[in-house]
Amino acid sequence: MKKDESFLGKLGGTLARKKKAKEVSDLQEEGKNAINAPMNPSAVDIHPEDTLLEENEERTMIDPNSKEDPKFKELIKVLIDWINDVLVEERIIVKQLEEDLYDGQVLQKLLEKLADRKLNVAEVTQSEIGQKQKLQTVLEAVHDLLRPHGWTIKWNVDSIHGKNLISILHLLVALAMHFRAPIRLPEHVSVQVVVVRKREGLLQTTHVTEELTTTTEMMMGRFERDAFDTLFDHAPDKLSVVKKSLITFVNKHLNKLNLEVTELETQFADGVYLVLLMGLLEDYFVPLHNFYLTPESFDQKVHNVSFAFELMQDGGLKKPKARPEDVVNLDLKSTLRVLYNLFTKIKLIATATAVH
Repeated sequence: MKKDESFLGKLGGTLARKKKAKEVSDLQEEGKNAINAPMNPSAVDIHPEDTLLEENEERTMIDPNSKEDPKFKELIKVLIDWINDVLVEERIIVKQLEEDLYDGQVLQKLLEKLADRKLNVAEVTQSEIGQKQKLQTVLEAVHDLLRPHGWTIKWNVDSIHGKNLISILHLLVALAMHFRAPIRLPEHVSVQVVVVRKREGLLQTTHVTEELTTTTEMMMGRFERDAFDTLFDHAPDKLSVVKKSLITFVNKHLNKLNLEVTELETQFADGVYLVLLMGLLEDYFVPLHNFYLTPESFDQKVHNVSFAFELMQDGGLKKPKARPEDVVNLDLKSTLRVLYNLFTKIKLIATATAVH
């Protein structure tokens, strides 16, 4: 009898373990199927912990198709290159955002370099508690910088430490925009995010669209639209007329130095023609040691355009809406805005002179 009870007990325990293992296996399979269908017919590499959820718990992950989007890939590459450029003196090389930023070490160095301040945190922390404490300090410093400028905080300690790529990208985009990084982020980048929830023992999935970038101007906080936004969005046929008028305007002055412009977005990108044009319009000679006559690097070109902007402000114009980096990066709309401001100023002066 005891032998039978013992045997039945073992058998019952074995059956229970097999049932539990099968439930786990079924749950993992259900999670994989839910995420794979209907958007991606190919197999997806999903960690078991992504599908083993408690009741009412949810996990999010980027849809595999979105990861292959060229603009999404470009956004990641631009941000990685930017971080590595900023931290080149620290000899830090970031290769993968989730794996290299989750513990707060790189984020600490990045913020210290950008904000030119030292954070009171331990240099190296191996434990999860230590890493989260460091992240907390770093993110609080980030929030102190961003909140006054109206940034919506779309990340937290748990999401960054949990290697949530969406949260990490939101954070980096905000930092890049706040510190006016000399980079050009791809605009209108969105990804499909799969949200997996457990309800009454079953996994339910939904797909939501997460917007990572809008336009550079919107992200910089310049929400007011102007005539050039309308021109590009609703009247592209009139764009050539505007370009032709501005080319005529700048050549009228640059021809005095035997210079001629045929392409606005490319020939003003290094800032040289902008600086020379300001001297011609204001009737003064710009000392050559104030700018790079033959700029070679990106920084030298940005210096030239920034210097031209200073000359414009000295001449009574408002600070240009465009960023110097946008002009250097061949952004036509930004270049047109800058030149149009000069055009309208000269036109007003000519009108006033004619009246007198």
